[in-house]
Amino acid sequence: MLNNKKIVWLLAVLSAVSMIITACAPQTVTVVQTQVVTVKETQKVEVPVIQTQVVAAKSFTKPHPVLGDAKVRQAIAYCTNRNELIASVYPWLPKEEQGNLFMNTFIPRVHWANEDGADVVKYPFDLAKGQAMLTEAGWTAASPTAIRTNAKKETLSLKFTTTNAAFRQTWAAVFEAQMKKCGVEILRLHTPSGWFFGSTTGLRRRDFELGAYAWVGQTDPAGRTLYSCTQIPVAENDWQGQNYMGWCNKAASDAINAANNTLLKDDRKKFYKIAQVEFAKDMISLPVFQRAEGNAAVKALKNFKPSTTEYYTWNSHEWELDGGRDSLVLGLTQEPASMYSLVESAAVQRVVAKLVFGNATSQVDYDYQPHQLAKLATIESGLAKNNDVEVKEGDPVVDSDGNPTDAKGELLKLAANMKVQNAKGEVVTVKAGDKITMKQLVVTYQWVANKWSDGTPVTKADFELGYKQDCDKKSGAVSFITCNSIQKVDFTSNTEYTVTYKPGFQAPTYFLAPIGYYPSQQVIQSEKFKGKKLGEVPPEAWATLPEIAETPMGTGPYIIKKWDKAKSITLEANPNFYKGAPKIKKLTVVFIADTNQAVAQLLTGAVDALGSETLGAGNEVKLVLDAKDKIQTQIKASGTWEHIDMNLNVP
Repeated sequence: MLNNKKIVWLLAVLSAVSMIITACAPQTVTVVQTQVVTVKETQKVEVPVIQTQVVAAKSFTKPHPVLGDAKVRQAIAYCTNRNELIASVYPWLPKEEQGNLFMNTFIPRVHWANEDGADVVKYPFDLAKGQAMLTEAGWTAASPTAIRTNAKKETLSLKFTTTNAAFRQTWAAVFEAQMKKCGVEILRLHTPSGWFFGSTTGLRRRDFELGAYAWVGQTDPAGRTLYSCTQIPVAENDWQGQNYMGWCNKAASDAINAANNTLLKDDRKKFYKIAQVEFAKDMISLPVFQRAEGNAAVKALKNFKPSTTEYYTWNSHEWELDGGRDSLVLGLTQEPASMYSLVESAAVQRVVAKLVFGNATSQVDYDYQPHQLAKLATIESGLAKNNDVEVKEGDPVVDSDGNPTDAKGELLKLAANMKVQNAKGEVVTVKAGDKITMKQLVVTYQWVANKWSDGTPVTKADFELGYKQDCDKKSGAVSFITCNSIQKVDFTSNTEYTVTYKPGFQAPTYFLAPIGYYPSQQVIQSEKFKGKKLGEVPPEAWATLPEIAETPMGTGPYIIKKWDKAKSITLEANPNFYKGAPKIKKLTVVFIADTNQAVAQLLTGAVDALGSETLGAGNEVKLVLDAKDKIQTQIKASGTWEHIDMNLNVP
């Protein structure tokens, strides 16, 4: 049974939900249930779990009566002890490692585009300062422990909505207690993720006041859909965009749009700095922490260099083992479905694919590095040009949103009423008969001279086959955006080709090679196509070829020799690898369904390395950390970061 205090608390939540139903878009029918959650070993709390059904939708036109005030938002930031929140989720992590998870802006601190200097407002935990700012904003407390009220005797109470994930229940309970000390009442609502991230509910309908969830940071920071004034979801635009806060700061919006319409890296840094400065100043979203992820290996393994933005096998050609050992065992909790990278993109597939195919480029620590691509094909390197061209009605183009096709999948041609970006970076609406000057990228991609694992050189024909297969609608590929954005390709040698993109294509990662290669000389041995060369096999049949799906020929440091389904993949060093054969001659990937069992095998020596996709960041990591005499553990601040968005508007 609930005690009186909990009954009052639950009634308050029900009252708040009732208020939200009548005041916030969309209108909803809401059911509140409670579930018992263990926050600490000795503490259990009952958390309301909200389930809703959409009834109607309204626009957002007025400032939120509380969160519309920047002083209140900033006070909440100062009253939040983020170090304590981090410690509640990762109590086993050393203090120094916990500190590495701290963020001040929407871009991680080690990112090339991060701005963490003096111009960015910081919000260290300062309870007294937060309380003083609330008082200044008109929210006063009758006593040091009382919930604050304003001149109208309204309570400083905010709905805090997040998912029912266990770790969020943990840190949200701590956040609630922190806000209470500041005089802010938090009505904590834990919803099913299907509702919170639904297409017609939760965030998409801005049905929250404080909303806690995660974004995934990338090597290219993007951000336009998150922070541009044009990306605020409201009923009038059919709830398009991910700027759920309703934040429209012209300086930030212009900067984030410019950063995504500019190709020079130094210029992009300047624009991202402006956006981050404004983001922190306005405090519309409080970065809470980057999630941790663990990678572990035996101490005997040298050059083990996992990165939060790259699969840990990216540099397997550099690995060595002490003590004269020349074989290594990796553990995965999931088996790849196929080695055909065009149709299979699971993390475990990519871990193995790096061993077999190597890297054209890598993206270690949020930046790009060339490998089999001789150098990055950037404007700065002289390999790319962004020309001004005149485009007339009927010419193929990419529109201002980066789409080469319309909603039906038809290739776009310049036409009246279409929106495109002109050469000045302005979005313009085309009028009948218009001729528009637009930017057109022409990029030359240069590769190192390379060999297949059977010793035959990679040739122009292999790149031509790569283009033909990957852009064929029957290949099984799930996206053809890049293929449809290409106007023409000139294959000029065994190590070089030039791509002319359609006018309007201005992707910031244009320097990443859009076309790979397949072994055109390979003769198929499987029965149905026996004796045919790979290029003679119909595109739709590739996924079923053992030569593609199970034992593909590659140019990476290792060759798949045997795949024992549900058990292991055995690989051997590639003697024809362009950087020389790896020192570890045999590598075995074993499949262990349970993470705890995988950790146990690491600790007993049956497995030599576990990546973050297997080890994760749960309590299992503590077992590995405790075995520091024989295990090297690297805890990384992942690209996934928790934050609390503040909804600036109400209907």
